[in-house]
Amino acid sequence: MTIQRDYPADSWTARPGASNRIARIAAQAQADVRSTLRNGEQLLLTLVIPLALLVGLTLFDVAPTATGESTIDVVAPSIIALAVMSTAFTSLAIATGFDRRSGALKLLGTTPLTRVELVSARALGVLVIEAIQVVLIIGVSVALGWTPAGNPLAALLLVVLGTVAFAACGVALAGVLRAEATLAVANGIYLLLLLGGGVVIPQSSFPAPMAAIVSLLPSGALAGGLREALGAAGGWPWLAAVVLIVWAGAGFAVAARTFRWD
Repeated sequence: MTIQRDYPADSWTARPGASNRIARIAAQAQADVRSTLRNGEQLLLTLVIPLALLVGLTLFDVAPTATGESTIDVVAPSIIALAVMSTAFTSLAIATGFDRRSGALKLLGTTPLTRVELVSARALGVLVIEAIQVVLIIGVSVALGWTPAGNPLAALLLVVLGTVAFAACGVALAGVLRAEATLAVANGIYLLLLLGGGVVIPQSSFPAPMAAIVSLLPSGALAGGLREALGAAGGWPWLAAVVLIVWAGAGFAVAARTFRWD
């Protein structure tokens, strides 16, 4: 047996320094996805509740519909929007808040990962979870009689913009509140937006002044935009996209300035 004693040049040369930004974001996003899939409470919020509402609202025919629309045509896009809000805002905010309380975020603060990179990584991780959600929601909706139509490319763009907007706002919320306060506030906002934010009840069902306000909320813009994009006429809901971009920019700005690692 021969022991190798000749090694390539620079084999033992130290190479200090951080990995590139993309690698840092990808590694953190992968860790976030694994953590979510292992957490039963997170799965309840992100998968069980949206699917239960999808089936319940459709079978009991309680969602407001316009002339010529079936219940599932309104409910399916609404539940996709709800899934985005559940995962990108509520679940993410709560997880981030408790990560900070446990000291996990403080450890991340000692790494080269920046605040903006953390928000980006968590948004990327959320997109992976949402891909699973959307596949399940579409499958159940088709089983309930939904025939997807409209403009799927516009719907995909809205989902991505909505994810970024809600993720930025969720991290910003978790960055300034204690874990218990984040839990209460995030769930409170979730319920308010679910009932009065244009998700289950379309903006058209509200009085005109209220409908205008709802359309400027991220939940109203996303749900309304998805209903428009996936409707029979399809189309590009540009106003909804602009509203989501504004919310995303505001969320990132707040998170970058006020987020604390401990």
